[in-house]
Amino acid sequence: MFTVLDEYGLKPDPDGTDADLDDIERSYFARGGTFCVLEDQDGSIVGAYGLYPTTDRACELRKMYLRRTHRGRGLGKRLLEDALNAAGRLGFTTVTLETASVLKEAIALYRRYGFVPCPSDHLATRCDQAYVLERS
Repeated sequence: MFTVLDEYGLKPDPDGTDADLDDIERSYFARGGTFCVLEDQDGSIVGAYGLYPTTDRACELRKMYLRRTHRGRGLGKRLLEDALNAAGRLGFTTVTLETASVLKEAIALYRRYGFVPCPSDHLATRCDQAYVLERS
């Protein structure tokens, strides 16, 4: 994830926004969410996403990243589809996310899947936009 952040000139925040990575089990699974990684054939992690519960019916899509070498193959689309399917299986009807305007491809993908801009009472230090997807 930090490699992808660096590509876009974004800074990791291990004591803030990225502190959830210190204990993925506690930060995601124990709260009723999930965290998934996409591995290459050699077992290296090339993509990821997390669903972080914010209420019993809402979650935040976090840490959705894909290495540059694996972009342009539809893998981002598959990661997002998997995340949205997992959100549904876990009972979430609202999915929010925060992102940075430099992540243009990701923002275009989110919009294609129905995410719309929304206000946020907090934004991570490297984020300047928030989106929401309401599902029935």
